[in-house]
Amino acid sequence: MKVEVKSKKGLKTSLSIIVEKKTIQEKLDEKLLKLQTEVSLKGFRPGKVPSSVIKSQFGKAIYGEVIDQVLKESSMKALDDKKIKAAGQPKIDLKTFGEGKDLNYILEVESLPEIKIKSFQEIKALEYKVKVDQKSIESKLKEIAEQHKHYEDKEEGEKSELENQITFDYSATVDGNKFEGSEGKAVQIELGKNLFLEGFDKQLVGVKKNDNKIVEVNLPANHPKKELANKRTKFNCKIISVKKAKKNKIDDEFAKHMGAKDLPDLKSHIEKQISSQYAQALNSITKKEILEQIESKHDLEVPKGLVDNELAAMTQTLKKEEIEKHKIKNEKLAISRIKTGLILNEIGEKNHLKVTEQEIKDEINKQIKGMPGQEKMVIDYYQKNPSASQSLKGAIYEEKIINLLKTKIKLNIKEINIDEAERIINNLNKPKENKDNPKSAKSKALKNKKK
Repeated sequence: MKVEVKSKKGLKTSLSIIVEKKTIQEKLDEKLLKLQTEVSLKGFRPGKVPSSVIKSQFGKAIYGEVIDQVLKESSMKALDDKKIKAAGQPKIDLKTFGEGKDLNYILEVESLPEIKIKSFQEIKALEYKVKVDQKSIESKLKEIAEQHKHYEDKEEGEKSELENQITFDYSATVDGNKFEGSEGKAVQIELGKNLFLEGFDKQLVGVKKNDNKIVEVNLPANHPKKELANKRTKFNCKIISVKKAKKNKIDDEFAKHMGAKDLPDLKSHIEKQISSQYAQALNSITKKEILEQIESKHDLEVPKGLVDNELAAMTQTLKKEEIEKHKIKNEKLAISRIKTGLILNEIGEKNHLKVTEQEIKDEINKQIKGMPGQEKMVIDYYQKNPSASQSLKGAIYEEKIINLLKTKIKLNIKEINIDEAERIINNLNKPKENKDNPKSAKSKALKNKKK
């Protein structure tokens, strides 16, 4: 095989590759021999079909398969020999080919840039640690106790009130006619939450066990059957039970019921939970701060193919006019993302960082635990979407790199309370003032005038 650099401009390289006809013929002969043992043709014993017969019947297909194999193997070897790391799929332009001829083709490839990682010593960032006060823990504890309240039957003849739990059977009609879904058994609702149908709850206030009560309400406007949307409906309700909430006593027994060892253990879990609620948003601020500095310290050319792919992914749901309107802004963002990704990947490779299958499984299990009752849905999602597992692997890999960077830069830890965390996150989510917006400029001018 002969490989020659035909041209090189920036990250784009054009290689002229020649694979000798002898090499191709050897591979054709190997393929024919293999097929002789596999092909079964009428008039010939299995494994005894002459190669000339196989060639006459399958020659074109065999040659096509061999050429595909040769192109793949030779292009990979050429890139490896020339120490080119391809950024995306190379383009192949066939010049000469055919039985009894050398294979000559041009391989056009865009390579990844050479990246020399700069020192991290000058990079500074702030990491936030949220201190959770006892008042917030107690408040959350009361909220949990309220959410997990249990009910006990009210005394015989005692009427229902708001916050009571009613269990009832119903039979409903519209204009005197039954409809699909017009009957229900042992339906439970908490009066006052208005979760069944608008205005339904308040009509059941004052009922007793074994009462029959007719409730009239409108079916929802988004009812699956259009002919029933907004229709006035009569519900004939048979009250099975009326229960009142029994207030939970917040003690060790309640904590055990919630899966903790005791009350202090439950409070510790709550503290961690509250802290983690803010961690993701606050960590993203630190990460952004680190990545912006790392990007600005490295000057490198970005492969156009990778930028085009990133742009396509970013704008795939946008209309043509929207894409054109924000073209320059999106291109800058795509370049920034690719540049940062390449730098991070180089840092990961230089430090031999890897993501194991066990780490991916652990992360999936973590997601499963965070979605009780939907375990099967999460498992099915990852089993049916291999790309989702790859995406998860990428996220874990990036997190490892960021954690490594935190050990190498000047990272200052700042302890903040919940109010400060809320303020920082809210400021982050506020829309930035548009300098090109006349209204924005006008309001700023008015503020300055008042001063």
